[in-house]
Amino acid sequence: MQICVIGAGYVGLVTAACFAETGNKVYCVDVVQKKIDALREGKIPIFEPGLDKLVHRNREAGRLEFTTDLSEAMDGAQVVFVGVGTPPRSDGGADLSALDAVAEQVAQRVKQHTVLVLKSTVPVGTNRRTARIVEKAPFPIDVVSNPEFLKEGDAVNDFLRPDRIVVGVREGQEHARSIMARLYHPFSLNQDRIIWMEPESAEITKYVSNTMLAMRISFMNEVASLCERVGANVDDVRQGVGRDPRIGPKFLYAGPGYGGSCFPKDVTALVHTARDAGVELELAQATHQVNMRQKGTLGRKVRKRFEGDLRGKCVAILGIAFKPRTDDIRESPALTLIDGLISEGASVRIHDPEAMDNARSHYGDRVYYAKDSYDAADGADALVLVTEWRQYQNPDFGDLRTKLRRPLIIDGRNIWSKYGLEEQGFEYEGIGTRH
Repeated sequence: MQICVIGAGYVGLVTAACFAETGNKVYCVDVVQKKIDALREGKIPIFEPGLDKLVHRNREAGRLEFTTDLSEAMDGAQVVFVGVGTPPRSDGGADLSALDAVAEQVAQRVKQHTVLVLKSTVPVGTNRRTARIVEKAPFPIDVVSNPEFLKEGDAVNDFLRPDRIVVGVREGQEHARSIMARLYHPFSLNQDRIIWMEPESAEITKYVSNTMLAMRISFMNEVASLCERVGANVDDVRQGVGRDPRIGPKFLYAGPGYGGSCFPKDVTALVHTARDAGVELELAQATHQVNMRQKGTLGRKVRKRFEGDLRGKCVAILGIAFKPRTDDIRESPALTLIDGLISEGASVRIHDPEAMDNARSHYGDRVYYAKDSYDAADGADALVLVTEWRQYQNPDFGDLRTKLRRPLIIDGRNIWSKYGLEEQGFEYEGIGTRH
């Protein structure tokens, strides 16, 4: 089947590469010529494990093409996927201007009955809104809602081996249903993973899934604050709670708050959508508020250790990406920490295995970019771990001890809590543990 994917960002690029991997001819379109040129040269604009090999293999096989010409990409395509950005507006709602523009362009270029698939994360009602935009096209366009459930750092595996495939089609859209069933058949060979529903249900499913996960994180971060006050250990509590089969162990780890491109905007977008419908989602609102407060927890811990005066102090920070296995720094708790330290007169030394280029674009010359964790610690008055990359999980603490000017470690992920660092001469503090 021939497919057109509009948007060569995170969602679009993964979608295009994975559909090409199952034998389809895929054209991936983007308006940014520089991005398309780079992709044609084999340069992947994002760090996502396995994606580079997937793109290169399907480019060499002739199944994956990159272009800025939408007419070329749509010529012969039976299905068009839309993976453009829907960033948050100032009021918390989703900005749909890019998606609306794409729908208008698709309507102008169709040459046959076409299925237009909304892969972007969009609020309830977007499917109907898009259908109205394309209703005067010269050929029928069926608008389908097919939200992505891709974890950054494991997106390729999530797409090729999905736990579920949510597809929103309306009654009577049998052509669209047939196209979507055929496209996703290779991903459902041993089990039918497609969940068919109305588009409105599909739209809200994505927001609710991410908000539910964010809610678990925020709740455990509140529990961590309680544990610190009463002398409990949040890691012990997590294990005790997580082994209840009704609850499970995932997303129960305390930390400095969630970030990235999905959870923050999806939670606020769900709140905004509900408010427009006359419903107050109080738990979702609290989830966002708790997370915003939690992002400041590492800064508060550092400030307390220096009795509120950070002038002239040097702080080393390990991990700038919002999570391991990605270079995405959007909404990262590390940014909240760095901004606070700089504003209070501290100097900052940072390191991240993959996010240094993005950090450099964000901070310029306001921080020192270390070559590794030991270089970051050199001469620092405190070392703060924000993102639990594997290479940080078992360092040479003796070397770190000699590098640090003051042997103070703030462990934002509790990955060093069992190493007896206080017995090795460190001042150690985690999240949700007695200190």
